[in-house]
Amino acid sequence: MRRAAIPLFALVLALVPLIPGISSFWITLLDNIGLAALVAMGLVLLTGVGGLTSFGQAAFCGFAAYTSAVLTTQYGFNPWATLPFALAVTGLAAVILGLVTVRLSGHFLPLGTICWGFSLYYVFANIEMLGRHDGISGIPPLSLFGYSLIDPRAVYYVIWAFVIAAALITANLLDSREGRAIRALRGGRVAAEAFGINPAWVKLKVFVYAALLAGLSGWLYAHVQRAVNPTPFGINPGIEYLFMAVLGGAGQVWGAVIGAGLVVMLKDALQRIVPVVFGTSFPLETVVYGVALIVILQVAREGLWPRLAALVPPAPPPDVDLAAEPLPVRTRSAATPILSLDRARKAFGGLVAVNDVSFAVERGDIVALIGPNGAGKSTTFNLITGVLGLTSGSVTFAGQKIAGIGPQAIASLGIARSFQHVKLLPEMSVLDNVALGAHLRGSQGFLAGLFRLDRAEERRLKAEAARQIARVGLAEHMHKPAGSLALGQQRIVEIARALALDPELLLLDEPAAGLRHFEKTALADLLRQLKGEGVSVLLVEHDMGFVMNLTDHIVVLDFGTRIAEGPPAIIKKDPAVLAAYLGAAE
Repeated sequence: MRRAAIPLFALVLALVPLIPGISSFWITLLDNIGLAALVAMGLVLLTGVGGLTSFGQAAFCGFAAYTSAVLTTQYGFNPWATLPFALAVTGLAAVILGLVTVRLSGHFLPLGTICWGFSLYYVFANIEMLGRHDGISGIPPLSLFGYSLIDPRAVYYVIWAFVIAAALITANLLDSREGRAIRALRGGRVAAEAFGINPAWVKLKVFVYAALLAGLSGWLYAHVQRAVNPTPFGINPGIEYLFMAVLGGAGQVWGAVIGAGLVVMLKDALQRIVPVVFGTSFPLETVVYGVALIVILQVAREGLWPRLAALVPPAPPPDVDLAAEPLPVRTRSAATPILSLDRARKAFGGLVAVNDVSFAVERGDIVALIGPNGAGKSTTFNLITGVLGLTSGSVTFAGQKIAGIGPQAIASLGIARSFQHVKLLPEMSVLDNVALGAHLRGSQGFLAGLFRLDRAEERRLKAEAARQIARVGLAEHMHKPAGSLALGQQRIVEIARALALDPELLLLDEPAAGLRHFEKTALADLLRQLKGEGVSVLLVEHDMGFVMNLTDHIVVLDFGTRIAEGPPAIIKKDPAVLAAYLGAAE
């Protein structure tokens, strides 16, 4: 939703209770939609954007609801005073569960959330202080200025004020350096770490944030219903919240509101209509409900919000302030060679992928690593960038041994890379993909993103990304989704992303693959320009014409072993290279 439309949306919401003839039933239904939307909004961020599936969010509602219920009924707290305690308990529970859960991947992650979702339901149901299965009743309602908010119309404004505020700060977060880091989780751990993002830490932060939104919903629920029991905090409501996020639009903040409205109203309508039509002898409403959700998912697989947004003319792309203050430039090391491998070895059990390989990259040189498929070239790249650990030997960058320090630390030293298989985020714009490369050159964090305290830094990061995009000749594609570009152009975007790190050493894995002749010429010119600026380049490439006309030095691998090394003129005549790679006839 465009920011200009939010005041109009808020005005419409404010006028709904004032519509003549609207009953308390419909206001109560809207209250329930608002409460559900808060939980679904967290799942939009956690699942839709970050790719972390959770079925247990209802349990976080329970932590906050029970905390407030106990403090108000047993210790006499004012309901508003319990909010920070409710969120603190929820946040602490999320940190504890998150430290275990976010380490899981694949199908183990959702299974893990199901397990603790079940467990916490039974914990709530068996603690004496929480009333066991009966729960806690007699919870006081919220009040403002001495006026008790018992009436659904009165509490309606409080609920929806929280929903709008949560949507705004969540949208702020996604439009920030931290938001791009969250989106980067979908691209996989290796790509995120290559630009200094710590996936485990980012996952934990977004997990806790989603839990806090669920906790806010649970706190409101306790004082709206004025009673709590374990049923609303079990695994079934958790599944429904996930449905809301997916049906609304898995990556869309305002889609959470649409999804919550759809599920809550559909359930209510079916519970009232199906028994009238089919009778009460068999509970068919659950069957019809499930079938209806499947039909909706088939019709709108990306969710309902993208369908609705398509009816409105797209907003113009945001302006990039190219006059913004440039980001700090890295202080170049004087060490030479800039990179050296000494008897680097990587074995996977009995398979030796890299066999005691030694070579060096001199400062300002363009060095090619060539060899047939399976020669160990990409594995060597992964050893240099810390994706894989050495079995033995050493890797030294700018005079410092870097084996074992981790990909994020290696990126911070000034090593950037592209990948053999393109690792862009296809739904994100080219500009945002390239801005990911400058992640380490910014410092504003999660809270700054939520409250838009990072705007000055954002302008600088986006300006740097725009400059690198223009540098590689893709300025006219800056605001397009990266996935809409041709494969060759996507490879060039990866190079721009790597340059945004301001590297001393650039590792390019098959950068010319998929490029047309004039694009290869432009790429070669760019690499020569970088060489003139003191950037060293190590590239893997199969296009021998490109390699021979560009590089200063070539290292040849075969079955993980270095079989030749030297300038292009010598390598192209080397008998071992001709036999193993270039071809004896040639």
